Amino acid sequence: MQKFLFLLLTLVLLGPLGIDLYLPAIPAISRGLDSSESVIQSSISLFILVLGLGQLLAGPLVDRYGRRPMAIAGILLYMIGVSVAATSVNAAMFMASRVVQSLGVCCTSVVLFSSVRDRLSGDDAARAFGFLNGTLNIVPALAPLIGGLIAQYYGWRAPFWALLGYTTVTLLLVLAFLPETRPAHTRQVGSLPLRQYWRILSDSNFLIFALVNAGAMGMALTYVSLAPNVLMTTGGLSPLQFSLVFGANGFWIMLMSYIANRIIRKVGRPVCLAAGGVFMLLGGTALYTGIAFLPAQTQLETWVYMLPVASACTGLAFVIGPATSYALEPYSSEAGIASALVGFVQMAGGAGLGLLAMALPMQPKACLGVVMLTAFVLAWSAKRRSKKLKTILTAHS
Repeated sequence: MQKFLFLLLTLVLLGPLGIDLYLPAIPAISRGLDSSESVIQSSISLFILVLGLGQLLAGPLVDRYGRRPMAIAGILLYMIGVSVAATSVNAAMFMASRVVQSLGVCCTSVVLFSSVRDRLSGDDAARAFGFLNGTLNIVPALAPLIGGLIAQYYGWRAPFWALLGYTTVTLLLVLAFLPETRPAHTRQVGSLPLRQYWRILSDSNFLIFALVNAGAMGMALTYVSLAPNVLMTTGGLSPLQFSLVFGANGFWIMLMSYIANRIIRKVGRPVCLAAGGVFMLLGGTALYTGIAFLPAQTQLETWVYMLPVASACTGLAFVIGPATSYALEPYSSEAGIASALVGFVQMAGGAGLGLLAMALPMQPKACLGVVMLTAFVLAWSAKRRSKKLKTILTAHS
């Protein structure tokens, strides 16, 4: 099973690598393509938007054609997108490459969620989802620094060529070792399964647990979006100092995910959901406490922002695995479609929550605090629902 999870890890890394590796090169890309920096920056939002919507299309395809063929198709799409990005001559070509690349990630994301659900359930599935989520946080920890160094010495196109090399290795590993895990009883549909989507979304249990992921993703996206302003523009950190602080938080999430995975069998998923919610609450409360009571100069200190962020990221590490496993547990015969909906709710809901909070007439720290407290409410609601599910299962056993 460890080899299987490692293989899925190579797939899950495609998403964050597609976002984080070229972040330091954005100014150079805008100059090289004779475009504004804001246009190139918008490629990140475009990537996430396509990733959220595209999974609705990828879900039924994964159930219809199988996990392995769709993983291969997704990787090939990704390779095409990366190649177009590396050879772009204008902004329009670059933006189109990001769409193709994101469509590839749609396929691989649904495949990995479905494959875990095919092989595992309950606490074991929660631990697997937590492992994948925790390990991928090494990407935002290291990718911007690595991408920046590559771009500095070899130009802004070089990070995309490096990413093409990684994707080629991933394709070879998938061709050699990824098994087909789709169960024989999987329901297959011939067109976009709107009725199935609506039926699953109408399941209050599914929606409550999927929204936990949306809250966690909203917190992460809001933090990432506001961090440059809070830490560099206002806080005065240099780009290198910012990269080190940003990277340290990525390693922190990875450590917390490891700890959560180690204890989930001992304490159970409901306790992990509750603990994650409390850490979100502590993070949001700490931000507002700093705004209200700390001197203006002290509020500029890095720790005033990053300690609450670290608390909320600990909450993220504790809730993602249990929430995902609870959401997918009843849908073994349509895991692809259910996985696609989890991804859609997580990406679209998280992006919407983050954008809504950042549009509020508040200072950046207060906006992030709103998202943290919302994530707490969602996690605590899921914890209460998980206890009801346990009572129902016990009564039927």
